[in-house]
Amino acid sequence: MILDAFPTFAFMKKRVIIIGGGAAGFFAAIRCAELNPEAEVTILEAGREVLSKVRISGGGRCNVTHACFVPKELSKFYPRGERELIGPFHRFCSGDTVDWFEKRGVPTKIEEDGRMFPASNSSQTIVDCLWGSAQAAGVEVQMQQRVQQLEPPAEGRPHWLVHTKENSYPADAVMVASGSSPAMWKLLAELGHSIVEPVPSLFTFNIKDARIEGLPGLSVPKATVQVQGSKLQASGPLLITHWGLSGPAILRLSAWGARELATRKYQFTLRVNWLSLSLEFVREELDGLRREMQKKQLMANTQFGLPTRLWRSLVAGAGISEQLRWAELSNKGLNKLAEELVNGQYAVNGKSTFKEEFVTAGGVDLREIDFKTFQSKLFPGLFFAGEVLNIDAITGGFNFQAAWTGGWIAGEAMAEPAGC
Repeated sequence: MILDAFPTFAFMKKRVIIIGGGAAGFFAAIRCAELNPEAEVTILEAGREVLSKVRISGGGRCNVTHACFVPKELSKFYPRGERELIGPFHRFCSGDTVDWFEKRGVPTKIEEDGRMFPASNSSQTIVDCLWGSAQAAGVEVQMQQRVQQLEPPAEGRPHWLVHTKENSYPADAVMVASGSSPAMWKLLAELGHSIVEPVPSLFTFNIKDARIEGLPGLSVPKATVQVQGSKLQASGPLLITHWGLSGPAILRLSAWGARELATRKYQFTLRVNWLSLSLEFVREELDGLRREMQKKQLMANTQFGLPTRLWRSLVAGAGISEQLRWAELSNKGLNKLAEELVNGQYAVNGKSTFKEEFVTAGGVDLREIDFKTFQSKLFPGLFFAGEVLNIDAITGGFNFQAAWTGGWIAGEAMAEPAGC
């Protein structure tokens, strides 16, 4: 939990370098500098600005966390990192994130789906809070400092050296919070860390199919999607787009199936149950409608709460003509319509991602991290947090929560006096 008063130590001046000016980097820097006011805490950011992903996330509103306050339940939203994050979430969970921001003048709100945003509805509120807190704590931020080499302590030199093109920075502790960075993963691999090959996560499916063509923007509240020939399955709202299918059901499937779908090169058959109902139940319902609505045209009478245009498209996909009346529906036609509704097959041919929501599955192997401190097991004094690790989640504020938690714990560990 958040400490109301920070512990007081007799500190030697400690030099801390944090690589990456994103959510995890800033949170770690603030925690470290507030716990150890004598420490020299410096953020090195490769780009021209910091907190850019925070600024653009959530459509410019910043989905800071999710209203799931039980550590074990929260961890279930992470396809990679579920087991490892249970302990850290017991130390700093989503409720602590809310408390941290509210104590600094940034109240939050919960939306119907559990996502939490600043009450201002502006990500700039979060950016200003983090930037202001870092400045108040004495954190130094240097832009356009792309790290090119990391040198661990060596005989006769007890500190790390962090090299950029322009400068070399000595450090007693180094934290890597560079996000999904191929260049940084390469440096860490050269250092000796194992990197799980990165693949995209949280993407939508490209599908060209007459049944959904011309229907972008239509959605159903609960569908079930499954990759044919696989155990991969997910449920939730499903959205038809210009390029195929999206929505929470698809994003969840892509998150849990990130590695498997990469091996399939994003070419597979997707089974869609538009109703999340059983085939037998739908057959029975259709049979009842056939008896009750004999004289009415089948296509003109939308059923199961589906959008009208989607119903008509699926009816046509079952080979049923526009003029057919319910009484004229054959058993064969009934079975085919039931299949279209709960077991439609769609050929996926590629994926689409959004830069502002892009998440990668992959990164530093979690077996090489001590999650009590987020410190490397291979190199004392080297810490990690955020997407540089092989941790990722579905949408809804979960990736930010992993960043806040990792940053908080790593920042606390780095605040300890040099030599501890």
